[in-house]
Amino acid sequence: MKINDTHDKLSAHDHSRVIEMAWEDRTPFEAIEALYGLTEPQTIQLMRQSLKPKAFKNWRARVTGRKTKHRALRDPAVSRGYCPTQYKQR
Repeated sequence: MKINDTHDKLSAHDHSRVIEMAWEDRTPFEAIEALYGLTEPQTIQLMRQSLKPKAFKNWRARVTGRKTKHRALRDPAVSRGYCPTQYKQR
């Protein structure tokens, strides 16, 4: 599936959610693929097309080599996609 095909199939809400999930440290690329059908290279391409160049560069530097972004590299103790305090009311 090419990235343009994916853009056509994602709603604006889903597109936004994929970007949000890609920025989250504990959400693996496999979770994005399971929910939205985007492989890691397709997610990278979507991010490249959706972000400003500097933001994309910052994101790539952040996720490159990050063990929590790849399920196979994860410590088994990391069993969820978010921090326990992430969605608590402030």
